[in-house]
Amino acid sequence: MRRLRSRSVCVVEAGLTEEEIAHVEQRFGFEFADDHRAFLAAGLPVNAGLPPREPGVIYTYSQPWPDWRSGDPAALHEMLDWPIEGVLFDVEHNRFWLEPWGPRPPTTQAALDAARHLLAGVPRMVPVYGHRYLPEGRGTAGHPVLSMWQTDIIYYGADIADFIDRQFGRRAPDDDWNPQATAEFWKDLL
Repeated sequence: MRRLRSRSVCVVEAGLTEEEIAHVEQRFGFEFADDHRAFLAAGLPVNAGLPPREPGVIYTYSQPWPDWRSGDPAALHEMLDWPIEGVLFDVEHNRFWLEPWGPRPPTTQAALDAARHLLAGVPRMVPVYGHRYLPEGRGTAGHPVLSMWQTDIIYYGADIADFIDRQFGRRAPDDDWNPQATAEFWKDLL
């Protein structure tokens, strides 16, 4: 949190309480990974002083920090849906299809329907900042932070602490940097 405060990239409010975290998880239907939970309990980065979101836009980066305490529920749902929606966009517009899914259905609509069904079972990705995500999962930690833009998915940090150092510090990937994705399905897109 010290790095975030010193870089003036956000305001850091008091961390989320256990009750607030439980409320978010219940409301949005996921559980934070343990290190993501600890990060949010240490301090809640918010977008104070940044321009407001544009109404009707699926997601803009004018509000990159998800405000789990008092953010707009519709905007938070959009952020949570972003990874799946990105895959579906590529299925529809770029003929994306994974070989393990079997043969691609003959029509775009049938492919979208099949992909929606298949994607319903993949781990949920939870926004950290902008289009940077961690997999959900109470009792898990140390997942790499992934940058997710449709099916273009890359590593952005070996874990949440490394992500903060790289995104807001002066640390760049080095030769021994070797994150290993842990989230089923999503690791196949890296």
